[in-house]
Amino acid sequence: MPETSHRTLLEVRALAKRFRADRPPVFSGIDLALGPGEYLAIMGESGVGKSTLLNLIAGLDRADAGAIRLGDVEVTALDDDAATLLRRQRMGFVFQAFHVLPYLTVAQNVALPLELLGVPRKESAARVAAMLAAVELASDGTRHPRELSGGELQRVAIARALVHRPQLVLADEPTGNLDARSAAQVLALLREQVHAAGGVGLLITHSPAAARTADRVLTLTAQGLEPLA
Repeated sequence: MPETSHRTLLEVRALAKRFRADRPPVFSGIDLALGPGEYLAIMGESGVGKSTLLNLIAGLDRADAGAIRLGDVEVTALDDDAATLLRRQRMGFVFQAFHVLPYLTVAQNVALPLELLGVPRKESAARVAAMLAAVELASDGTRHPRELSGGELQRVAIARALVHRPQLVLADEPTGNLDARSAAQVLALLREQVHAAGGVGLLITHSPAAARTADRVLTLTAQGLEPLA
């Protein structure tokens, strides 16, 4: 595990979520504190709320109780527009579906977050080239998604998630569509890049093998987050 500072970059306090008033909460009492360079895996049974927790942390959904802070921003206090801007500026996402745009080249797909942030073209091109080299796709910038394997597409997704140097990387079952060899390569790359960037990484997975690539593993239950038994 990499060395981390004592500064907390992501903090979750007493978080709770329910979908119906007449039903028990999906979970409650979620507490979490992560510093720069930490990469955490969260496991749990299907339906326990792993993706819901990720959506709350990302500001895509609203909690019923508790608070989430990313750096100096209280995520739970933001309105929809401010939460959208925070995601654009400070978060990167990697999902099971690659979500690459088929009519854009690899380099153009990776450059999208920088375009949304108004990064000058020359700087953007340099950052895209460096990121593609980091994910071992340096010679593939002019190719289109239809020319790539599943593992290569997920590496494009990782490059796109990290090119704007986010504070928080959220990965939700990122290897669900990959064979075992490609999955292992992608997971190792994701961990390496989170460490290199000095941000926080959260991996949501049902796979023990995937979880073992993280620095530590917690299990989500209705009562909160617990160390993996």
